[in-house]
Parts: sequence; structure tokens; C-alpha cells
Amino acid sequence: MAKKKQIGRRVEGWKAKSWYKVYVPESFGSTPIGETITADSENLVGRVMSTTLGEISQDFAKQHIKMKFKISRVAGDAAYTEFIGHELTKDYLRSLVKRRTSRIDSHIMGSTKDGKRIHLTVTCYTLIGANSSQIHAIRKVISTQMAAFVVQNDWATVVDGIVTGSISRDLVAQVKGIFPIRRVEVIKSKIESKVIIV
Repeated sequence: MAKKKQIGRRVEGWKAKSWYKVYVPESFGSTPIGETITADSENLVGRVMSTTLGEISQDFAKQHIKMKFKISRVAGDAAYTEFIGHELTKDYLRSLVKRRTSRIDSHIMGSTKDGKRIHLTVTCYTLIGANSSQIHAIRKVISTQMAAFVVQNDWATVVDGIVTGSISRDLVAQVKGIFPIRRVEVIKSKIESKVIIV
């Protein structure tokens, strides 16, 4: 004979849990991005929440930018986060690829001024197909410029450059003298670890 489900215990378990409203960092306007539930607020720290930049800024032209935030502290029924990375949606990236052109990916690892070790993926889209020497030259310029930018700035400045598009515009200006390009995008960012500064 099948055992009856112990509904009473399940209800008591849910009653013991509380809902917390999750907020993005002040640099993004401290906007609420949803709610999460737990029986112990300490369990929230480290939990990752995802949303889009379009939902945060109410600019739906930016719905293709997926943002990740990690809960860093809890106060009362509010959970506060820090930005840990972004990624462009796959359908948006597919829309950037054109026939008889080149896509050039550059991967940059570095430590910011405030001790964040980050990994950036920057992609250049050309107007026409590039040969191997041109691809190498473009990748070298992007990697050199981005490595210098990362080490000279803190994480907040790097994030601002990604979100506003200023990094992409600066890279376009640097690369267009080498080869005709259509677009440069920072397609992914991620905090790998925190560097201890002595």
C-alpha cells in the first residue's frame, strides 16, 4: 500500500521560509530584479541571479545583454548584489555574422586595479574577409589595448565601458586603420577570482 504524503510537514517547511527582494548594485540604479526565498538569510550570500540590461534600464534595445549578479549581503528582507559578468545572447551574435566576412575573437585575462581577476571575450566583425596576417594584426591590437585598459582601471570602470559601449567604440577607432571593420563587441565578461593585494 502506498504511503500517504506528509503534506503537513511540507507546509510547515514553506512557512519557515522568507522572501527577500534582490537589488542590483548602486551603479546600476539599485533596481529590484526579483525575489528569492530561503529559511536562512545566510544561505543567500553567493547565490547568483540573472536578468537583462534591458530590464534593468527599461531600454528594451538592450534585451540581448544578459547580466549576472551575485548576492553579497543581506539586510532585513533585502538582498544586495555585485555584478560578476555578462554575456550577449546567441541569437544576437548570430545576427552579427554575415557571409564573406570574418569574425575575430580575442580572449583577455587580467587583473583590474582593485584586484578583480577577469576574463573578457572581445569579437571583431569585418566588412570583408580578412587573411591570416590581418586577423593576427587585429587580434594583437585588441588584446594589447584591452589588457592595458583592464590593468589601469577598476572593475566598475571596466563594467561601465562595457555597458555604455565606450570600450567598443575605442577599439573600433584603433582597429579600423588596419582593416575595414563593421563592429567590435565585448561579448562576454566574467570575474574569475579575486586577487589578494599585499
